[in-house]
Amino acid sequence: MYMIQLTDYLYNGDTLIRILHKYSAALEMEAKKTNNIVDLAHVSFLKEYTSLLEHNDFLTSQSQRIREFYKIMAADYPFLAFTFRGRIKSLIRAEEKFNGYIVRYIYEYKQKNNTYPTAEQIVDAVSYYRDLIAYRIVICMPKCHLHSTDNKEEIELNYLYEIANRIPSFMEQNGFTSEKQRKFRVSSPLLNDDVKPYYRDYIHDAKKNGYRSLHISFFDNLSNSYVELQLRTKEMDDYSEIGDANHTLYEQRQIKQRSERSEVKQNECIYFDEAYQRGLSLQELDYSKVDVNMFTAFDAYRINDGCGLVQGRLILPYEHLSRFQNDVID
Repeated sequence: MYMIQLTDYLYNGDTLIRILHKYSAALEMEAKKTNNIVDLAHVSFLKEYTSLLEHNDFLTSQSQRIREFYKIMAADYPFLAFTFRGRIKSLIRAEEKFNGYIVRYIYEYKQKNNTYPTAEQIVDAVSYYRDLIAYRIVICMPKCHLHSTDNKEEIELNYLYEIANRIPSFMEQNGFTSEKQRKFRVSSPLLNDDVKPYYRDYIHDAKKNGYRSLHISFFDNLSNSYVELQLRTKEMDDYSEIGDANHTLYEQRQIKQRSERSEVKQNECIYFDEAYQRGLSLQELDYSKVDVNMFTAFDAYRINDGCGLVQGRLILPYEHLSRFQNDVID
């Protein structure tokens, strides 16, 4: 079965934008020919992502407005060390995640109903995509500010949730609209009742692989784009970026995908087959053979990504390394 996929366009030395234009144009032409509305939704997603990269002047305004909260934190929590990071999701990860949504939705629907969803149901299920632009706040209480009897994790958690309680009102005063979660229900007592509907709390309800973080999504009314904000302690960030969560997530994904493929037999649902194959081809990609402008890789670990193909594009790094680092705070 012939199928258009992103990996067909990664070997000609093209720029990332050129790849996106070629891929989305070919996918759109084929989708219209076969009346595949799931692929048309995929095309819309790719065009949204392309527009984000081509017309990103709004990011200056957006990051500056978010920077105002950084300044508030620096004034109100001078003893904390923290970073603000911003990035646009990499093309590989965005494509992987979009197809992963399709695979997971069809698999879970089949398990529950013993039949397959309609194309319209799939399109509706994958329309909820909010983290092409994401910002992350990572906090840490320096040990020099702690007494020997202090519980560092408990203190950091209290500050993290205190900051989380302040964020929605600040963002709404600066041109963002907080978005309520469709399914996730937060039960942490450290979040105020008025902000609970907006958060996905993976700290109080950690993921199976041990991943912990607070997530909240906003619509930026000035740029007409969605953004996700994540809040973590340094230990949570370490676990996610370089610890067991990263490796365990990969292993669990492999096991889950094998079970998904065994549950949904080939040729029973074309939308599953195509999404599954597109995701698999990206996971099996040999980065050392990829020829994309401003991208070089010797292997999956030694990568110099200057275009956002694999590692995403940095928007902002703000760092506050804690005042009074040599003084004990009473």
